[in-house]
Amino acid sequence: MKETDTASAAIPAETLAMLEVYTEPAVLLDSQYNILAANPAYQRIFGTAPVTGRRRCFEVSHGYAKPCDQAGECCPLRSTLESGKVSRVMHVHHTPRGEEHVDVETRAIPGEDGRVRYVLEIMRHTRLASPEPSADRMVGRSPAFVRMLELVQRAAPSQAAVLLLGETGTGKEMVAHAIHEASARGNGAFVPVECAGLTESLFESELFGHERGAFTGATAQKTGLVEAAGGGTLFLDEVGDIPLSMQVKLLRLLETGRFRRVGSSVEQEADFRLVCATHRDLRAQVAAGEFRLDLYFRISVFPIPLPSLRQRREDLPLLVPALLGRIRSGRGKHLTPKAMATLQSMDFPGNIRELRNLLERASLLADGQEIGERELAADLDLQRAPDPCPQGSEVIPLEELEQRYLGRVLAEFPGDRQELAGRLGVSERTLYRKLKGLEHRSRR
Repeated sequence: MKETDTASAAIPAETLAMLEVYTEPAVLLDSQYNILAANPAYQRIFGTAPVTGRRRCFEVSHGYAKPCDQAGECCPLRSTLESGKVSRVMHVHHTPRGEEHVDVETRAIPGEDGRVRYVLEIMRHTRLASPEPSADRMVGRSPAFVRMLELVQRAAPSQAAVLLLGETGTGKEMVAHAIHEASARGNGAFVPVECAGLTESLFESELFGHERGAFTGATAQKTGLVEAAGGGTLFLDEVGDIPLSMQVKLLRLLETGRFRRVGSSVEQEADFRLVCATHRDLRAQVAAGEFRLDLYFRISVFPIPLPSLRQRREDLPLLVPALLGRIRSGRGKHLTPKAMATLQSMDFPGNIRELRNLLERASLLADGQEIGERELAADLDLQRAPDPCPQGSEVIPLEELEQRYLGRVLAEFPGDRQELAGRLGVSERTLYRKLKGLEHRSRR
């Protein structure tokens, strides 16, 4: 424990002892933001200077000349001083290791008169994301991203069912994996299930497994994904696409915690943490009778909205180098200022997935280390294909117009068929049928 002057010496011993309880960095503050004492974990990171020099918390953690709330951020210390209650926020802190996301919690310590005399601040550095370009972690520092990260940090240590809500391409599987890694089940398996690709006939077999001979083609016993996720996390992606007839089977699994392989009469115990994701409005689906209300309540204990790229444009200067570093053709390359400005003016309906695809194509077109507007424009021109039905054109059958449009979209769309079906608002089976018709027409 570090205490160096008479003011610190006057702090009750039991108050100083509170700091020793925490393995995370913790400091004792007064109402003027001064750091009065620090535990060993804090001193290992910041040294003893913040205490001996009687520095203030916002100077050390942020490099600010004024408190966080006066610099446009939420100040947990100010909140605790005013309410006397625990306050918790996610901040970006300066550390000797660089900038890091820190989950800051403040607790009031009252004096003899009952008023808040000191504030205990505990700092939990999160490894789930980085406020700087990173090769293997989520990247961002915008308010929308930090708010999402705060919810992830709160949900991860629990066993609560998490529902990730966001547009296609916002990185829902990466967030789900981060939740898994930060949970008590992080050493177990992370098992993703793409629900949109499961037909009704395959749903039970894939999820629960089957016995040999359970149906035609079942030549051997198969372990289902629920069983494979034992001790770990089961991630149901695009849960809104599960057929209504199959939702009752998933509901029974979640309610009883038990399942049977197809063709077996023996029940088994399920042991997994559930994380679901969807780009659909499940409440609207419930109202339309397309999604069970009881299942919705089961999977949405802790909903986390994922911001679109349009809501976090200020993260683009971080995301671009991070993504280029993950693309073989993009390593060592960078965007010119004008090219970056072009990106920041885009809407990105495909979000981070669209950004990655755009950067990969542009990096392949770039001959040197710089990616300029020319390389980006070559890609953007593909998105501005001719109108399949220009004004003043001849009247053509609707079927032909649809096939022209499908042919154009199929050539340009960066995602897979399943994602394309979702964007077109049809089932994957319907899209397959229409594409077969297009293929048949092209052969004639």
